[in-house]
Amino acid sequence: MIFKYKPQGVCSQEFIADVENSKIKSLKIVGGCHGNTQGICKLLQGQTLDFAIKRLEGIDCRGRGTSCPDQLAKFFIEVSNKLK
Repeated sequence: MIFKYKPQGVCSQEFIADVENSKIKSLKIVGGCHGNTQGICKLLQGQTLDFAIKRLEGIDCRGRGTSCPDQLAKFFIEVSNKLK
C-alpha cells in the first residue's frame, strides 16, 4: 500500500513509501540532500516499520528539533497506526 507524507521543518518536501505487512518495500524522498536521502531509502528497504522508527526517532538536524530521519520516524508511526 502506498503512503505519502509532507515533512515539517526539514529540507525534504515529501516521503512516499510502499509498505506491505509492516515492511518497507520501497521509499522515495523528494527534496533534501540527494545522496543522503538515497542512502536512507536503500538502507530502509526491506526493514520493518518498528525497526525504522527505533533507529530514526529523535535525530536532530542543526538544532531544529527534528531532521529528515526524525520526520521519517513520524511518518512511519502514522503508517503503522493506519495499518492497525
